[in-house]
Amino acid sequence: MNEFDRLIDSMRAWSPSPMAIATVINTWGSAPRPRGSHMLVHADGRFEGSVSGGCVEGEVLMAAGQTIADGKPRRLRYGVSDASAWEVGLPCGGEIALIVQPLSEDGFPPALLEQVAERRAAGLWTSLTTDLLSGRTREGAEVGDERFVRRYQPPRRLFVVGAVQIAQSLVRIARELDVVPVLIDPRARFLTTERFPDTQLDDRWPDDAIEAHGPDSASAIVTLSHDPKIDDPALIAALSTPAAYIAALGSRRSHAARLDRLRQAGVAEDQLGRIDGPAGIAIGALGSAEIALSVAAGMIQAFRNMGS
Repeated sequence: MNEFDRLIDSMRAWSPSPMAIATVINTWGSAPRPRGSHMLVHADGRFEGSVSGGCVEGEVLMAAGQTIADGKPRRLRYGVSDASAWEVGLPCGGEIALIVQPLSEDGFPPALLEQVAERRAAGLWTSLTTDLLSGRTREGAEVGDERFVRRYQPPRRLFVVGAVQIAQSLVRIARELDVVPVLIDPRARFLTTERFPDTQLDDRWPDDAIEAHGPDSASAIVTLSHDPKIDDPALIAALSTPAAYIAALGSRRSHAARLDRLRQAGVAEDQLGRIDGPAGIAIGALGSAEIALSVAAGMIQAFRNMGS
């Protein structure tokens, strides 16, 4: 379960108790959490999410308690020039600006979070705009000096083709990164719940599986099987999608041979350029876990470049 889904689950579990929601609306320097990060706070002090990785959460909890009590939004800013930031642990050189709103119709309506959750589940993006003067959030993207627009993307997904040892590490890393892994392999002996617990498994041929899952721009597709009968159809299917990251494991020599096969299959040169091969960022990886880490890093870099 990813970060946003955990927040939604907490909101539903705590309803109808009074709550507040804190949101990072701007960052400067080496801020520990990105713009749009949320922290949901219950009236009794329980919270879900993070706005600073732990640096200023204590003070945000106090501000949230005040907002729950009086229903008024609050703007907060912390940085290295602020004595309070040093006291609460933000001496890293960064600055963050926050808004704390009541989770209510006069602040951040709970129905909007439910709507975002529904649209994410359907693979759709949603934009919400917060008026920083009134502290009210509504649907849509409204640009302005005192407006904060937050775009909520569908869940990021990773389709791993080939239930090999590297895949065991890669699916674990993906979950830690709030990326939902789906493992595809038609070989029953490889694709088992014992080897891949708590992972969605798909035993169809990769081209059929990829078409059925419908990867979007918040998706990555990585082939690991080293078997052209499995990897090549998967890559051809992947190139027909808007996936942010398409990669294939192997050496430079094997990747060159792979590209020749795909050319012969009719794949255009501009499409071949979308394949990251050999997969991942060059970190001198040794062993399955390090290779998986390099592939995950390549995936995250591609997501960042796509703005997802």
